Amino acid sequence: MSKRKKNGEHSEGGSRGAKIFRYFIMLLVMIVSVYPILWVFISSFKKNPGGLSLPDEWIFDGYVTIFTKLDIQTYFINSFIITIISTVISVAIVAMAAYVVARMKFFGRALVTLMFSTTLFIPSVSISFPIYRLLGDLGLKDTRAGVIFIYSGLGIAVTYFILQSYFSTIPKEMEEAAKIDGCGYTGTFVRIILPIAKPGLATAGIMAFLNNWNEFYFASILLKSPEKMTIPALLGQFTSAYSKNLNGMFSAIIVAVVPTIVIFCLLSETFVKSLTAGAVKG
Repeated sequence: MSKRKKNGEHSEGGSRGAKIFRYFIMLLVMIVSVYPILWVFISSFKKNPGGLSLPDEWIFDGYVTIFTKLDIQTYFINSFIITIISTVISVAIVAMAAYVVARMKFFGRALVTLMFSTTLFIPSVSISFPIYRLLGDLGLKDTRAGVIFIYSGLGIAVTYFILQSYFSTIPKEMEEAAKIDGCGYTGTFVRIILPIAKPGLATAGIMAFLNNWNEFYFASILLKSPEKMTIPALLGQFTSAYSKNLNGMFSAIIVAVVPTIVIFCLLSETFVKSLTAGAVKG
């Protein structure tokens, strides 16, 4: 009896220690994640940015500057339009490819996955000149349509693997029942698979949205007109023309990260559920 009691106490103590260790790791990760945002937020109200101490005098000049002189709302609208359209196009096209690979067996199936995988190893710098020249030949240089065209092809490998994994978890009986009811491949995909795969589509959409919203490299080299630039391109200007206006730069950073934080907080439950479901069958 005493041995069982001791074993139980030892087991309970071990589980308590493991729980404390997990909470410690979670707290550490939270601090590492929140610290940069908190530092930038507090610094945006300081005359001399730096540190986590509250400012002696709250300065709002940075926010006034970006909304009045720099017209950041125009950059914000450009980013929103370009990001939303490119995300929808990317997820819609990749979803069809992911569904075919996940549910059908055909020659070259592995090649499709390999082609998507190779995009992970191609740096943006190596394809910048061909893209710049292609958009020039198409007459899409310095246009929102050209950036949307490029953004639709960025990060497609991540979108593909998320959707392919999620489609693999859907029971095949759903497709068989739809086939008996007279649905073809297109009808089954649109009416049956897509509604069931909403969590997976939402997760892929979130990842594509975050990637496109924060993209700076192509936005900075493809867009030259201020009225067409995105928020990341605006932030790049602070390192040159507005390098001394640290309040304005930190204020613009806060405005830029707010949408991504809000979207992730609203859809975080769907995001986690989709990743968990997709991991069941790998």
